[in-house]
Amino acid sequence: MTPRLLSALAVADFRERVRRPAYAVVLLAAVGLGYLAAPATNAHWTIVNTGAYRGTYDSAYIGTVTALAGALWLSAGGFYVVRTAIARDERSGVGQLLAATPLRTSGYLVGKYLSNLLVLGSMAAVLAGTAVVMQLARGESRAIDPVALLLPFAVFTLPVLALTAAAAVLFETIPVLRTGFGNVVWFFVSLATMIAGQSAGAPLGGLGVHVFAKSMRDDLAAHGITVTEISLGLMYLDVPPRAIEWSGVDLAAGFVGERLLVLLVATVAAAVPAIWFGRFDPARAGVSVREAERSTPAAIAAAVPPMAYPRLQTAPRRGAAFARLLAGELRILTQGVSWWWWLGAAALVVAGAAAPARAAGPLLIAAWVWPVLIWSRLGAQAREHGVEALLDACSSPLRRTLAQWLAGVVLTALVGAGPGLRMALDGDLPGWLAGVAFIPALALALGVLSRTHRLFQALYPPLWYAVVNDIAGLDFMGALAGGPSPALVATAAMLLLATALTTVALRRFSV
Repeated sequence: MTPRLLSALAVADFRERVRRPAYAVVLLAAVGLGYLAAPATNAHWTIVNTGAYRGTYDSAYIGTVTALAGALWLSAGGFYVVRTAIARDERSGVGQLLAATPLRTSGYLVGKYLSNLLVLGSMAAVLAGTAVVMQLARGESRAIDPVALLLPFAVFTLPVLALTAAAAVLFETIPVLRTGFGNVVWFFVSLATMIAGQSAGAPLGGLGVHVFAKSMRDDLAAHGITVTEISLGLMYLDVPPRAIEWSGVDLAAGFVGERLLVLLVATVAAAVPAIWFGRFDPARAGVSVREAERSTPAAIAAAVPPMAYPRLQTAPRRGAAFARLLAGELRILTQGVSWWWWLGAAALVVAGAAAPARAAGPLLIAAWVWPVLIWSRLGAQAREHGVEALLDACSSPLRRTLAQWLAGVVLTALVGAGPGLRMALDGDLPGWLAGVAFIPALALALGVLSRTHRLFQALYPPLWYAVVNDIAGLDFMGALAGGPSPALVATAAMLLLATALTTVALRRFSV
């Protein structure tokens, strides 16, 4: 495949993605990240913690810290934005058309990788533009140095985003990881990368934090200041840091060579799945021609038996009808769940009920991450299975949406029943009940708004991990001491439920 054809495939796929409304939301998120990277001079939060000091807000410092923030957060969150390129070709039928062309599988995969990198790179470009605006807004230095501001994005951000783009291709070509399970796996992979990548011994330079840290320590030492630890991440400081002059990061030739090697490794990694990826070709996927013919729409329609119309019966009472609707939504929500998942849920219930009271909180945290892939179906299944238009033609969409939430409530209460029993005996039942209402309300609202399961799968694990790390202010489960009141969590749940119901109603009336 010629480079010209490869670039044409990547650009065409990139143009198709940027037409989607979700892309504008992603760019707005990049702007918000740029704002967090350069907080006000009297702010208590910071992206890069260098103790009680920070660099003056000039092009070198703002460009470097914003680029490091982009390497950290755009790689973690950007994966969920770009990981559906291959799945979209499969759903639309474009992949089957490409399978009939002379296009090599390796070329197709590299094209998707380059398209992913263009999307992530555009987010980094918006982040760099925001850095310019933030430098002028903070007013400590109005002299824009394009090289000092943009070079960190080339050496810190771009290589990490290239690895993310390649990982998205890899996850989409491995059957186990192309499902929602892969979204959860990526959260923990990216979390481990965030921690290990800040080490000076990280392979190929990691995130590059150690290079910035060495330069910052040297400049602080010249002012007689000793800093023992420099870390990357959104942190709160008791005292706003003081500004000092920083000379900028020293990019040694060896480090630049490592970053170029990262780009090469990412490109090769994107092509490796060509060994096993069938590129939508039934022959390579192990499907015979006869089996492929049987899976056509005409064959499926011919195999469906004639519909038997039931006898007309008296309409059930309203309460009984809603109970049947709720039972149906619960069956739909848990459809296809394997026996081993139920076995794990049962083990969590038994362990929670048998454990001592002091273990109720940790066991509840463990129980309420187990159904994350099932919760993510709320509000999104109809759209993703192509039956949204059919269901919209039915009456009472609000009742159906409410039944979806209650089905999620039943599942949440069931999985957390063991720890909930211990908490009830200790008088902590209101916190547990608020969590039972909040989690499915969050999943439903995100599913209805985004019409995809991916948003909840991307946002819930970090929220859950905050509770694991004893951040009481974000405890929606009632598992930590000093967390929000159950009334506040329940109110948030009702607001999320109201958001979902309002969205459904507006879409119904707009049709």
